Amino acid sequence: MYISDSQLKSFLADAGLISQKDFDTAQKEAAEGGRTVGEVLTARNAISEDELRRTYAYILGIPFVSLVGINIDYDTLSLIPEPVARRNNIIGYIKHGDELEVAMLDTDDLAAIDFIKKKTRLKVLPRLTDAASIKAALKQYQQSLKDNLGEVIQHETDTLEKDSDADIKQVAEGASAVRIVDTLLRHANVQGASDIHIEPLEDSLLIRYRIDGILHDAMTLPKHAAAAITARIKVLSSMKLDEKRLPQDGRFAAENAGEKVAFRVSILPTYYGEKIVMRLLRDSISGFTLESIGFHGAALEHMHDAMKKTTGMILTTGPTGAGKSTTLYTLLDIVNTPNVNISTVEDPIEYQMPRVNQTQVRPDIGFTFANGLRTLVRQDPDIIMVGEIRDKETASLAINAALTGHLVLSTLHTNSAAGAVARLLDMGIEPFLLISTLRVIIGQRLVRKFTNKKEKYELGRDAQEQLEHLIDPGVVLKALKKERAVAPDTLWKDIPFYHPTDNEGKSGYSGRVGIYEVLPVTATIKELIMQNATGDAIGEQARKEGMLSMVEDGIFKAAQGLTSIEEVMRVITE
Repeated sequence: MYISDSQLKSFLADAGLISQKDFDTAQKEAAEGGRTVGEVLTARNAISEDELRRTYAYILGIPFVSLVGINIDYDTLSLIPEPVARRNNIIGYIKHGDELEVAMLDTDDLAAIDFIKKKTRLKVLPRLTDAASIKAALKQYQQSLKDNLGEVIQHETDTLEKDSDADIKQVAEGASAVRIVDTLLRHANVQGASDIHIEPLEDSLLIRYRIDGILHDAMTLPKHAAAAITARIKVLSSMKLDEKRLPQDGRFAAENAGEKVAFRVSILPTYYGEKIVMRLLRDSISGFTLESIGFHGAALEHMHDAMKKTTGMILTTGPTGAGKSTTLYTLLDIVNTPNVNISTVEDPIEYQMPRVNQTQVRPDIGFTFANGLRTLVRQDPDIIMVGEIRDKETASLAINAALTGHLVLSTLHTNSAAGAVARLLDMGIEPFLLISTLRVIIGQRLVRKFTNKKEKYELGRDAQEQLEHLIDPGVVLKALKKERAVAPDTLWKDIPFYHPTDNEGKSGYSGRVGIYEVLPVTATIKELIMQNATGDAIGEQARKEGMLSMVEDGIFKAAQGLTSIEEVMRVITE
């Protein structure tokens, strides 16, 4: 869909959705980054995607439809196969006689329209929609999968019971085991799960999915299905079928609905059998921006400043599952240009990136982070990414690489950005080396985001007092005003917050976004490091210099309507 910048500017200004100054700034950034103005405006939260799409529809003279909260007749929905709908972002939602109305993100996708015409033999009427509508409609395909899932599993597990005396390798490669495992993997991927847990109990097999960071029971299977499912996953992961006493690790890839997914597999012997956990790693992380994963304001500026440097170290910290890898890969994607050589040493390699030389550590044969990093610096890299700093040797090598002309990106397991300094000092790194190399330290967590349905409320006096024990409301309000998220004359007591709306048993959340504290290593912070100051003292000084703490960034996002205060508190206090 081609819409000129002047047309877009005129309509957005007339509608009062954005100022001319903000549009001009976005236009300049779009030209420099090779993106559209619309993409920049939505990334900066200057305008919602829904408002942008409605503007496009108005300019083009095409009807706009929102499918969020709309139940589409399954016979109409299934006229377009799910893989086609997902790949082309096109949904059939209303059928009148020989006419099919389809909602699309790109009404100029003539190839998709022509394909559907030929397949359905119907007249296709394109309508413009937004990403939230496509996502909501695609979830309705899942219901069909859920309805069929029980029948498939029941039929195949009954077959397995009859074949219980067969050779385990034959069972693993048999049709029943293949269908059960394929169905589980497909179902988990469609649900947006990040992990699949297969847990043997005394008389059953429990399947659980981790979705948006929280484990949910998915289904319970008969105990006799455990051996075949475990054997099938071992075959896929190139593990030893007859080894049941020791833990095993493996990996395999599969394609579902046009999306390539890698599965990282861990098997652990337990009292009732072998427990399996599979991490789902989507094939590509390209296309993320710092804005889209939750960075904003001064923190975003500090990140960009650090990435412009050719030497030094950028560290991201947080517990397992806090999104540290996503942050690092997003940074790599931004700096991945033809004029630099990027090398990584990781455990494991979670995403494959073009033009990046990625190396997997193998501790079992003596190839550790330290050994890999020692070799990497002889590979003429400009930028080095170390998956994790776990010990003094790796830390020393990373610091040395940052000192000798490389930009180094890595992670540490600490609870806060300021805590990273104390952790490195505990490892035996000299303070003068830290102040010479550290550019910025990021502390982070992931919080669940609201769906489109949420309920507004105002904080009561008691709730406000409780919140003031955790944050400085003035700091959060100042940031909200500075980034034009609220009006300049807004008072803290007038800021609305939101609760999730429980809809048909669902949580009211979908997807996650990061909450961060970004600590630039300024001159005053360097002085504190040289004095061996505590992490609390360093964090307090950083806040005096304008850093939002993680909980304050969470409340900032809650005030924007992205998440709830309860969700921020849940994540921060875990």
